[in-house]
Amino acid sequence: MTRLKRTKIPQSVVKRLTKYLTFVQGLRMSGVEWVSSQDVADALGMTSSTVRQDLSHIDFHGISKRGYETRGFHKVLAKVLGADTVWNMIVVGAGNLGKALALHEEFPRRGYNICGIFDNDPRKMGRKVGRFAVQDIRDMPRFISNGKIDVGIVAVPASAAQSVADMLIIARIRGILNMTLTHVVAPKHIVVIDSRIVANLFELSHAITAAR
Repeated sequence: MTRLKRTKIPQSVVKRLTKYLTFVQGLRMSGVEWVSSQDVADALGMTSSTVRQDLSHIDFHGISKRGYETRGFHKVLAKVLGADTVWNMIVVGAGNLGKALALHEEFPRRGYNICGIFDNDPRKMGRKVGRFAVQDIRDMPRFISNGKIDVGIVAVPASAAQSVADMLIIARIRGILNMTLTHVVAPKHIVVIDSRIVANLFELSHAITAAR
């Protein structure tokens, strides 16, 4: 039996749950019906005890000698992480990063629906990015309201990040994925997640150097 706990799940556990979800999605696509905690651990570079402890936060249990049924595993992880809902998103910034995000094929497969891309450069207006035409950022608030957009992805230069975030907040966006190198300030009811590719590269280069 699976029951969702009402207690707050530690952020470190949430990060691992996202990895479990991606892994289990792949298993289901391949037709795999059962997976053990050791299988999950081996695939993700963890220990089986860590996997079991993480799953105790959501009261999801396996069956002795069989492991976890992937359909139920996927269902409960999706519910906990909000991935059982389709989320509508826009990309702000039609540079190389913004265009790559707008064209990313994994988003719709995982339940994230890109609905439009915006920029403030007149030279980019109307240019096609896949199935989208770049729109004027001044039209973004109305687009968010009319399209019931949940998430804004900020892919602009760092100097413009806060002003773009402010526009998204005023337009009553629910969450912001910040792809810039600077932190943006938002009210507590607006969820902001920083995705720092360059910072992660610094961590990687440090780890490689330290391992020499």
